[in-house]
Formats: sequence, C-alpha cells, structure tokens
Amino acid sequence: MQMLLEMLAGLIAMLAAAALSQFGVDLHAPRPAEREIQRVHDCKEAPASAAMVAAAPRDC
Repeated sequence: MQMLLEMLAGLIAMLAAAALSQFGVDLHAPRPAEREIQRVHDCKEAPASAAMVAAAPRDC
C-alpha cells in the first residue's frame, strides 16, 4: 500500500513539473556560471625585415 502511495505521489510530482515547465517555471536553481580560462601568449618584438613582418601572427 505504501509503495502504491509513493508511486502516486511521484506521478503527481512529475505531472506538476511538466505543467509548470509549460509556463517557464524551473524547479532547479540555476548554477552560477563557471569562470572561463583562456591562455594567452605575449607577442614578441618583430624585427624590421619585411620577410619576418609578413610571417608575424595577426592577433598581436
């Protein structure tokens, strides 16, 4: 009998969550955004020669 009541309570909870989700209600609290880590490199001084300047990375 207790198992039947627990199954019925679970079914009602699932139906309630499905009905509330139609209106945009979320029962789970959103997690805070994790920090994004990006590694960057330092740009080196480019020599004055034209061949080396053309080969230098464009993002510096």
